[in-house]
Amino acid sequence: MPALPAGPAGSPLDGLFVGLISGTSADGIDAALVRFSQDQTHLVLGRTYAWDAGIRERLVALGQGGEAQSLDEIGTLDVQIAEAFAGATQRLLEEAGVAPAQVRAVGSHGQTVRHRPEGARFNGQHPFTWQLGDGNLIAERTGIATVADFRRRDVAAGGHGAPLLPALHAALLHDAKEDRAVLNLGGIANFTLLPAHGAVRGFDTGPANCLLDAWCQRHTGKPYDAGGAFAAQGQPDAELLARLLDDPWFMLPPPKSTGREHFHLDWLQTRLAGVEAAADVQATLLDLSAITIADALQAHQPGTERVLACGGGVHNPRLLAAIGRHMPGTTVESTARHGVDPDFIEAMGFAWLARQTISGLPGNLPSVSGARGPRVLGAIHPV
Repeated sequence: MPALPAGPAGSPLDGLFVGLISGTSADGIDAALVRFSQDQTHLVLGRTYAWDAGIRERLVALGQGGEAQSLDEIGTLDVQIAEAFAGATQRLLEEAGVAPAQVRAVGSHGQTVRHRPEGARFNGQHPFTWQLGDGNLIAERTGIATVADFRRRDVAAGGHGAPLLPALHAALLHDAKEDRAVLNLGGIANFTLLPAHGAVRGFDTGPANCLLDAWCQRHTGKPYDAGGAFAAQGQPDAELLARLLDDPWFMLPPPKSTGREHFHLDWLQTRLAGVEAAADVQATLLDLSAITIADALQAHQPGTERVLACGGGVHNPRLLAAIGRHMPGTTVESTARHGVDPDFIEAMGFAWLARQTISGLPGNLPSVSGARGPRVLGAIHPV
């Protein structure tokens, strides 16, 4: 795997770190055990651990804009998420044959339940982002120092708190010979723009899998559209697609970020005529993801030679093919072709962010998030 910048041997930059994330889709807890050293970044082990079905159902509902029933519910979820993250860490280390004392720190993203960097009422006032999963409890259960709550410092500094991984993408995947972009196909799609020469930029483009997964779940009972098979049964509806593309969010300039609280089934439902076949809607949602991704790249880095895809959507060949069709002249391929596991690059990113934090180094890129400057992110919960 490509190298990352490192400090002197034996510094806090060296050693084993664990990164944990449950993304927009809440389809599992991704856990990565990563070894950083002076000359390499090595994914020792990556695993995805399933959520308890009842907890996942509640997380998805909250993430899609649902309201919490009480403060007690939020407090309980905060603990339940932390317990699940701690359990994922323990299982990962057991599988790897690594003792907790060998790990310098855990970096936990937690579970986003609301992301409002533009303000709760979309008026620029009182912006916030909120990830649950108490870092105190993770540290207590694992016996490992835990860094959590990475996004809020960037928001406090005027940024979006997202995307947070472009610095890692740049370190691992930049090439001085060609203009590249890293495309993360999670619930939400986001780009890291890596010009051969020039500043790194990044931003969300809109839905990748969140609407596809939710619609598939509703109509087939399956949590995601494996291989794009459901979408393949339908035909895109041009009129519906036009209504979906008409959302003003797509026209916003970077820095920009979003989540399920904006792009959810109720958002889709208000744009349906009510006569569409379910498979046609799925095919249209796939085109929505592909077109908004391609349009964003054309608007902000035309002439990109190579797009390196990661995240769950990399396993949907129909989605990748659609993206490629809308990017003529651009190679679209998995980060795996460049030595980076597409399923665990985000979890690796939170291991890297923990490494940055305990070393007193910034984790954000102001050119990406819009923050007023570089900031050390997250709160450290010592053993």
